[in-house]
Amino acid sequence: MADPIHSKTEPNGRYLIALSVAALGVVFGDIGTSPLYAVREAFGEHYGLALTEANVLGVLSLIFWSLVVVISLKYLTLVMRADNHGEGGIMALTALVMPSKLRRGHWRYLAVMLGLFGASLLYGDGMITPAISVLSAVEGLEVAAPRLEPFVIPVTVGILLALFLFQSRGTQRVGGLFGPVTLVWFSAIALLGLAQIVRNPYVLTALNPYHAVHFFTANGATGFWVLGSVFLVVTGGEALYADMGHFGRTPIRLTWFLVVLPALLLNYFGQGALLLANPAAVENPFYLMVPGWATYPMIALATAATIIASQAVISGSFSLTRQAMRLGFLPRMTVVQTSSQEIGQVYIPTINWILMFATVGLVLGFRSSSRLAAAYGVGVTTDMVFTTLLFAVVAWSLWKWPRWAVVLLTLGLLGVDLSFWAANIVKVPQGGWFPLVVGAVMLVVMTTWHQGRALLSSVLQKDAFPLERFLETLAASKNPPVRVPGTAVYLTRNADVVPPALLSNLRYNRAVHENVIVVSVETEEIPRVLGSLRAEVRALDLGFTRVVLHYGFMEHPNVPVALYDITELDLDPDDTYFVLGREIVLPEGKLGMPRWREQLFAVLQRNALPATAFFDLPPAQTFEVGHLVRL
Repeated sequence: MADPIHSKTEPNGRYLIALSVAALGVVFGDIGTSPLYAVREAFGEHYGLALTEANVLGVLSLIFWSLVVVISLKYLTLVMRADNHGEGGIMALTALVMPSKLRRGHWRYLAVMLGLFGASLLYGDGMITPAISVLSAVEGLEVAAPRLEPFVIPVTVGILLALFLFQSRGTQRVGGLFGPVTLVWFSAIALLGLAQIVRNPYVLTALNPYHAVHFFTANGATGFWVLGSVFLVVTGGEALYADMGHFGRTPIRLTWFLVVLPALLLNYFGQGALLLANPAAVENPFYLMVPGWATYPMIALATAATIIASQAVISGSFSLTRQAMRLGFLPRMTVVQTSSQEIGQVYIPTINWILMFATVGLVLGFRSSSRLAAAYGVGVTTDMVFTTLLFAVVAWSLWKWPRWAVVLLTLGLLGVDLSFWAANIVKVPQGGWFPLVVGAVMLVVMTTWHQGRALLSSVLQKDAFPLERFLETLAASKNPPVRVPGTAVYLTRNADVVPPALLSNLRYNRAVHENVIVVSVETEEIPRVLGSLRAEVRALDLGFTRVVLHYGFMEHPNVPVALYDITELDLDPDDTYFVLGREIVLPEGKLGMPRWREQLFAVLQRNALPATAFFDLPPAQTFEVGHLVRL
């Protein structure tokens, strides 16, 4: 297979500006709404942290250096270099280290498993983030008018339902609509924070890392556990990386350093200045910074911003799912391409509805953002640890960085990641179990599907009949089958063997089309493949042709379009028919997996999107031939 190329060059000019504004509405929504609850949770009653000047400065110093080290250094500077031809996210990172064949016991197998578990954990994040973000904004109603408290949950649920119903419009439209709103949000929180800093500029001394060090030495174990809430300021890092394929690294980096980071720091330090002047504001320092006349408009703006925050992880979940499907770790699902310019922008209805029901369930179950904060962080910190490890593998094995540099850099980043992880792991009994359970379930599904498909292929391969030997037998037959006019396209996993559907058709109908094209679709471990390298065509005897189509794991395989583009075939769309086999799996304990996993694989196989829809085959010209496989 020849080398692929990148999907796109880095944008510039007006297109760069448009993408940067849209990125505000998709990529930075999650991390941009953390000021609503992060400082409040750091001084929450569950920690028992005294509201002193030293502690306020210490927390602010931790927030500042967390944003610098985790987001600016780790993700924006280092991890985003590890893109897979423009695509980001832990699944794309996993694809970089995944060998052509996974073998248990090999160190790369362990790396892939870490990547899969990290990807699985992001689904839990995709459920919790919309719930905690929107709920924390709507809770501003309690500050403005305590009598409105009974309406907080119903309003939150209504907003979330509207958000998920809007997803089918596509990331570009969502970002185009939300980007300007997010720009207003960042401008507003920056001004709110600046007004407080002007009144008490002493708070800026928290930029000195001495205050973070002193915070730990003075508070001991309590100071360490507070890291669990400080971590809330960087929880959008993984979604930021996963959404890189939607907009590219340049718009994301530009927007972060020019807009997002300055606005966040001004607001966090503004909340700190308010707490130094009025410790009673710890009840809700964000909303208590707002002048009384602006409370309701700010609640509306915050609600809009938190809706946008949810978009980052939702769109990231869509990208993650498509990558997992194309790499063979999830069954086929309907994927809707929502942009003609950005191939990374997709909508997956199945994932959208799963996230919607889970998110609404979390709101109804936990009923407050403070309780949800206890569930938030465990999955994301675990995922961040895995990202650092996979990045180290890429830097060492692919980029050939000096080993000493990789070790030092990895140890430094792991020191930060593991500190956050240890501070969050104590949240497991209070709700942190939820993302871990979701991650474990998704990991079982992914590994079961991947292993089941591999074992199923090996079972089918045992009964496979080489295509060229079949043609020799057909040519030597004294009673050859009837040749039917037209062209039949048979889709199969392996174009070197006779498709089971072709054998079934020959056995029962004693007929073969005049022209037969045996097609297999192969997914490469890269996002996209050059159009000129899409197809391998080989003409065989007796009107048979073998075609292998190559697609990247971020591409949608439209088989008819690919075949019609092959000039050697000269296909007539009105005289071409598509035939494919559909395996009906009957688990009998012979597959080599535990019986319950065989049953799970059979369920996944039955409910996978039919190949007809997945490969965009024309329904009126497609025939499916069932094939019972006993496993």
